[in-house]
Amino acid sequence: MGTIAFIGAGPGAADLITVRGARLLAEAEVVLADALIDPALRALAPQAHWIDVGKRGFGRATEQTVIHALLLHHAATGARVVRLKGGDPSVFGRLEEELAAVRAAGHEAVVVPGVTAALAAAADAQQPLTRRGHGRSVALTTAMTREHDLQAGRHADTEVFYMAGKQLPGLARQLAAAGWPATTPVSVVSRAGWPDAIHSQHTLDTLAQASVLHSGRPTVVWIGAGARALPAAPAPAERPQADADKRARSSVLRTLP
Repeated sequence: MGTIAFIGAGPGAADLITVRGARLLAEAEVVLADALIDPALRALAPQAHWIDVGKRGFGRATEQTVIHALLLHHAATGARVVRLKGGDPSVFGRLEEELAAVRAAGHEAVVVPGVTAALAAAADAQQPLTRRGHGRSVALTTAMTREHDLQAGRHADTEVFYMAGKQLPGLARQLAAAGWPATTPVSVVSRAGWPDAIHSQHTLDTLAQASVLHSGRPTVVWIGAGARALPAAPAPAERPQADADKRARSSVLRTLP
């Protein structure tokens, strides 16, 4: 029986993969890769047979039964198999279904976590998803159900929605219906984790306008405490005071043991 490594590649550029994930990928003989994986990751396993099993919203998608069959076929040969998933395998990655198929066939599995899109988007926007005192909970939600129904609610101080790019006007209406005030801050990042990531800042009543900017790009939306923009950098006229504050902090640090 074989061993299959489920590896989170991160949500964008190849260097977001973990060290452990990169090591196991370099040992692979067969790689079943998601659609949004950075092609640069192929350089980590040039000897492997790469198979595209990606799924794209409203577009071409490999059937899940086909993915299961490929995993089991290659594992049965004794090959070192990697299932390379975008983001983190445990977050909207159908990991449960694939693990169940692998275990039922008697194969062993290894799961390597990865950076999920919500964290990469927050990093691109430089907006922490949790805020001390008033942002203590975060909910990760897929905007689209299996039946392609749009769903949104209010379950946490910060609500993050995956796969919402083509649904921003509808998402805005659902969020308003769920009780979020029109002035609630909302952040949108498309192609999180990539060098060309775009971040735009909105309130709920202007969220629909983000559709033009982020059209055709994988998009993450978050609303609530974690979407509040941080204070802007001080203007040039204010920098002398900022420099004085910095000198004061340095003076305090020099007195510490």
